[in-house]
Amino acid sequence: MSRLSELQRQFAGHIRNPSQTPAPGDIEDRRMAIYRELFFNNIQGFIANNFPVLRKLYTKERWNKLVRDFFVRHRAHTPLFPELPREFLQFVQDHRGPDQGDPPFILELAHYEWAELALSLDEAEQSDVAADPDGDLISGVPVLSPLAWLLSYEYPVHLIKPEFQPDAPPEEPTHLVIYRRHDDKVRFLKLNAVTARLLQLLQQEPGQTGRRYLEQIAGELGAENAETIVQAGTGILADLAKREVILGTAAST
Repeated sequence: MSRLSELQRQFAGHIRNPSQTPAPGDIEDRRMAIYRELFFNNIQGFIANNFPVLRKLYTKERWNKLVRDFFVRHRAHTPLFPELPREFLQFVQDHRGPDQGDPPFILELAHYEWAELALSLDEAEQSDVAADPDGDLISGVPVLSPLAWLLSYEYPVHLIKPEFQPDAPPEEPTHLVIYRRHDDKVRFLKLNAVTARLLQLLQQEPGQTGRRYLEQIAGELGAENAETIVQAGTGILADLAKREVILGTAAST
């Protein structure tokens, strides 16, 4: 290893973990302190800005300890700064949890906050999908927006804040759809189990009519009168289309 390579390794190792890795001996500590603070504060500030709710759940000391743990233990797989939140999410998934004193919902909350950022940066456009916005959502084939993501969590992540930190998940899971409208504003909507199932079918089994999806759900629910579910589902589909979760129906060829 060349002298330059060795110096770079020591320099980077000390900035990453100054308490365990000595600084290069021929660099003044006052100068090293500038780099230690600059690198850590940049990473800390970027993560805090992208995970604002998670940040509020920690004291400054505990938050800095969490970021330092990320700084020391995680090995990023991309040099792109906008991908740093994904890297932090991966770190939380692989290395953090209640054993480290974190709340039990840390991974789900981190994923929820990451999803909002990721969707805002998604390069997909509504125009990428051909759809008739005036089509009949019952007799036609509903088209799901490529900018609508169905999310399900054990914890009500959209409600978590310093004053509300559940220590156990409720009996029912939380279903959300996070979506980006034509004006690029990201929104989320809490869903009941039926609407979540409808979006799941649209996502996993595209190409069927709205009526067929609703009749399938009626069968899964054991409904005596499927038409009741179809009628209720008509309003659900219309509301999802109004919000731009559904873009209309598949254009006829």
